[in-house]
Amino acid sequence: MATYLYRTQGTPTSTQKFTFSCWIKNSAYTGNLQGFLSFKNGWYDDSGLALVLEATGVINAHGNGANNNRTTRVFRDPGAWMHLVFAADTTQATQADRMKIYINGVQESYDTSNLPGQNVAWTGIANGERVQVGNGANSAYPFFGGMSHVHFCDGQQLAPTVFGSTDSTTGEWKINTAPSFTPGNNGFTILKDGNTITDQSANSNDFTLVGTLTKTEDCPDNNFATLNTLVGDVAGGYTIINGNLSITANTGDAWRSMYGTLGNTTGKYYWEVKMVGMNNTNGTASCQMHGIADLENMLNTNGEAGDGANGYVWRNHGGYKTGGVGQTGTYGTYVPNDILMFAMDLDNSKLYFGKNGNWEASGNPASGSTGTGALSITAGQTYTSVFETKYTADNIAINFGNGFFGTTAVATNSGNGYAGAEGKSIFNYQPPTGYSALSTKGLNT
Repeated sequence: MATYLYRTQGTPTSTQKFTFSCWIKNSAYTGNLQGFLSFKNGWYDDSGLALVLEATGVINAHGNGANNNRTTRVFRDPGAWMHLVFAADTTQATQADRMKIYINGVQESYDTSNLPGQNVAWTGIANGERVQVGNGANSAYPFFGGMSHVHFCDGQQLAPTVFGSTDSTTGEWKINTAPSFTPGNNGFTILKDGNTITDQSANSNDFTLVGTLTKTEDCPDNNFATLNTLVGDVAGGYTIINGNLSITANTGDAWRSMYGTLGNTTGKYYWEVKMVGMNNTNGTASCQMHGIADLENMLNTNGEAGDGANGYVWRNHGGYKTGGVGQTGTYGTYVPNDILMFAMDLDNSKLYFGKNGNWEASGNPASGSTGTGALSITAGQTYTSVFETKYTADNIAINFGNGFFGTTAVATNSGNGYAGAEGKSIFNYQPPTGYSALSTKGLNT
């Protein structure tokens, strides 16, 4: 079910000036529009207004006589948060200044544009009209991804530097978690520090929720790994949902691989995978294999990750596969509802498999170079997580530390779960000592 927010506006401070700011993380390209913001009937109504992501990856500001203002750049990255600002002021003398789109502090150019005339009033933001966040039109074109720190300023065209700034060390655009601005009559701040739809500005412009909001640890200042929908076999029969963390295979009898968005050459990392559904129609044969692979495997979308020289996957019927050769024994089987545990020690070139709170082969991920119960992997490679299924209805849900299997929150440890070494993750089981989540804070632990 699509998720989005809406409210009915009061009398605006201005119908000519506004600023919308939010952080977004793309999840899926649906072949249709996906809306960030809309007023009135949005995309359906030229007297309304919609800010959308098109299937091609361009962002389009459309409506109120300023139709189809498409960015020159495309935005397809499923693995990172980005900051979007849409700032309008039709009183500006220079037409190019009347409607601006910024991504990570940089003003975007338009490939096609039909910018508004001077002093045009945006009728869609008038009193009594509907505003939607995460939707491009009434009950249509929802956004399939993450949204955080959503602000709307009624009455001013603000610069992106109100909401973010360039980090002096990394040179990257970073979030301002407490921006200072006057919201105006219809202004609001939502989805800040949680999944609250209660207005956190000086107003009380609360929203109504359609669908289900999920609060995760994945946020603009701590980006977590998800599934990379730009590589692997997503086009060959996978449905990827829940912020690119749930896989459903929907065509049968063909191996398909999906890879995580974050990896490294050094460090120690932990993640979990829940077996939601398994369709092992060949009895003792594998229908799922999960583990790690290097970048060469990731760029090869054909075959199995375990066929590569530096692919290492645990088979559901026991054993593992690497270099195209299956090995029996050592690691046991897994079945529906099992939660698999993976501990990747790149400092000592070891990989550990576990299940339901226990490590396979009496493994000890804290054993260092001894590698008790571990699978030895090739040193010096850049590894990422990999997930493989074969048959229709093979379903898994991944927890990289954001605290959910699909839409179900981790319930262990009184509902708080367990954090990795970086201290900003939520797992079902306690990660081994020294192991972090695959997140930006985890990569820098």
